[in-house]
Amino acid sequence: MSGLVECVPNFSEGCDQAKIDQIIDSIIGVDGITLLDVDPGKDTNRTVVTFVGDLPSVEEAAFLGIKTAASVIDMKIQEGAHPRMGATDVCPFIPVSGVTVNDCVELSERVGKRVGEELNIPVYLYEHSAKTPERKNLPVIRDGEYEGLAKKLADPEWKPDFGPTEFNSKSGATVMGCRDFLIAYNINLNTRDTRLATDIAFELREKGRSKRTANPESANLLDGEIVRNEDGSPVKVSGKFKDVKAIGWYMDTFNRAQISINFNNYKKSTIHDVFDTACELAVARGIRVTGSELVGLIPLEAMVSAGNHYLKKQNRTRGVSEKDIIDTAVQSLGLNDVAIFNVEEKIIEYAVQAGKGKSANMSGESDKGQLINMPVTGFTDELASNSPAPGGGSVSALSGTLAAGLTSMVAALTHEKKGFLKKKSMMEEIGIQAQQLKDKLLFLIDEDTNAFNGILSAIRLPASNDEEKKNRQESIINANCYAIDIPLKVAETSLKVLELADQLVKEGNPNSVSDAGVAGEMALAAVRGACMNVQINLSDFSGEDSFAEKAGSRSEELISDAETLHKQVFSNTLKVIESL
Repeated sequence: MSGLVECVPNFSEGCDQAKIDQIIDSIIGVDGITLLDVDPGKDTNRTVVTFVGDLPSVEEAAFLGIKTAASVIDMKIQEGAHPRMGATDVCPFIPVSGVTVNDCVELSERVGKRVGEELNIPVYLYEHSAKTPERKNLPVIRDGEYEGLAKKLADPEWKPDFGPTEFNSKSGATVMGCRDFLIAYNINLNTRDTRLATDIAFELREKGRSKRTANPESANLLDGEIVRNEDGSPVKVSGKFKDVKAIGWYMDTFNRAQISINFNNYKKSTIHDVFDTACELAVARGIRVTGSELVGLIPLEAMVSAGNHYLKKQNRTRGVSEKDIIDTAVQSLGLNDVAIFNVEEKIIEYAVQAGKGKSANMSGESDKGQLINMPVTGFTDELASNSPAPGGGSVSALSGTLAAGLTSMVAALTHEKKGFLKKKSMMEEIGIQAQQLKDKLLFLIDEDTNAFNGILSAIRLPASNDEEKKNRQESIINANCYAIDIPLKVAETSLKVLELADQLVKEGNPNSVSDAGVAGEMALAAVRGACMNVQINLSDFSGEDSFAEKAGSRSEELISDAETLHKQVFSNTLKVIESL
């Protein structure tokens, strides 16, 4: 795949599952598409679909989705709580990896042109694709919604970028363009009063509100009179958060009001800061936030940032696993309030990985190479088979991973102890480093096996002529270099784990010193085992002498450093145990 593009079309149908299925089928019928999420809403009568793929695949899938929506949705009878102007209300393209904003702008123009010409649907370009500043903002384009579309199309200033100026009563119009990653997020309130939700939304959103006079009979700012400028226009008061849009509405399904929020830049205004502020504003109005829900997907970075924020507020260490960090975010944001929050479906990086796994299984390909996803019994059974891989290299990486996990545990236990308040920051830093080393070593478990298999693949290359023989020999040398480089990385990373274990034996909670000591034993085994693999791979190496010399010298150095440090760790561990 040359690049990854995310497409999140919003279709104005959330009640009729048969129609939704028809739209989805047209999208996933395109080769190269991975469907990440389908989020229908009955109250909003709107379905948000999220899929990813390369540029050509997304281009075709987006067009077919819009085409199918135009055939099954009749806007003349469509109603819903969410603002909308067409059967496919909005169709954004978001660059994920290997593609640029300009690539997605050009993509939106190609799809928009085709939708306009082939489906006779007016198309407006927005965000990065907008041709004028006035059309950059979606709410501005959507103003008047479907009901006001005929009048808008009659205005020369609102001529669509593609398609006819005549009103398409069945399909309405579509807004399309390249945008940054948008998080659609709802905060749930313990009230059915939409005015209270709207009041808080106005406080949160960047656009803010019209200034009003105080009403002594009500705490709701919406009850005061609007303050106006000399020209009669309302005096505006900016909201608290940049790049945040918000409205209040009532959700009949949940029998409560919600604050519906769009984050246009989740790095500038974070979900956790907005959530915390919403909680404060709710309490000030005599209500409270019960939780929140995510519409569509969220980047892993946003969830990790939220998890770390709440761990810090709870005076807990951030040196824990990614799973624990995400669990903290889910619990603290109340993301299970109205529906179960499935991380493999809601976090984009996890969803893409899960989607790739499903695609591989559907195509008959094996997931055998994913050693780190195996249960312990599965891994050991695979290890005990007559296959040469996984072998000592992967086991060495696993030993280092276990050592890193133990060091993180000891750091976390020490961080929580009242008698170690002065060492909290030190323990948190050790825990964070241990988690990073653990993740690196987890990757190397599989990569060592992949490197060995790479040698076998190179050996099996054809050599029927001089060119093929040359290519085969170069491939074997490159594969051998990689098979030496991977265990070297295992050894170097495991030595860093051993250094953390040494620090924990000296500074950590004495009641956990044996765990730190065991981490030292496992780290030493990882270094030695990995370096053994370096040495045996060097014995058959036929490449550049300087590479072999450096690798051999480095492996001997790593063993020496690890053994010296291990003696210290082992000796100090026994001393601490004896003193207890």
